[in-house]
Amino acid sequence: MKRRPLRYFQPMGTHRIRIALVEDNKDIARSIKNILDAEPDMSVDHLFANAEEFIAAFMRTEADVVLMDINLPGKNGIDAIRETKPLKSFVQFMVLTVYESPAYVFEALCAGATGYLVKGHASELLAEAVRDLHAGGSPMSSAIARLVVGSFQKESLQRIADDQLTERERSVLDQLATGLLYKEIAAKWDISTETVRKHARNIYAKLHVRSRIEAIRKVYPDR
Repeated sequence: MKRRPLRYFQPMGTHRIRIALVEDNKDIARSIKNILDAEPDMSVDHLFANAEEFIAAFMRTEADVVLMDINLPGKNGIDAIRETKPLKSFVQFMVLTVYESPAYVFEALCAGATGYLVKGHASELLAEAVRDLHAGGSPMSSAIARLVVGSFQKESLQRIADDQLTERERSVLDQLATGLLYKEIAAKWDISTETVRKHARNIYAKLHVRSRIEAIRKVYPDR
């Protein structure tokens, strides 16, 4: 017997999620509206084709969630979020775009967005992402989540190195990362090779690694 897919049913008395969509592509806007309007607990009540229209109507727009494209005619979606989010802090913004660049992701989050979905992977996730956002979550496409996590991990490793290493040890590690040998660093700074070697041993011990390569990979993962 073929099993039917699970459906979400809105509990009696639960507030319906009101959505505003800012999307200049009419076909995409229609598709998103159809997907979300088919859900019993939400509806797209407001459609805007550009950021200027949305900004002008924002204070009169009754919406719990705003789905915002980035690449819009005129003002871009990130600027629209930055301009309107402070006016109604309770409204939750989610970017819905084709852009996966870290620069766009972090600029959108800094502007006030709390969700970020990539359009190509969003259809089957969209309704649940809206619910998550409305409930206080931060839904993101898996690729975007990895970018965010990777950035925080990199920043954390950098902070660990800054906190644990002395200024001289950090300078030695920087030189090792450029490919210089102990004797070349010693000659450059007019110190003994053994002194450089001692600094290197201290670096490895503090970073819990056993070699130059491991130390460089831990502190400079992109190299």
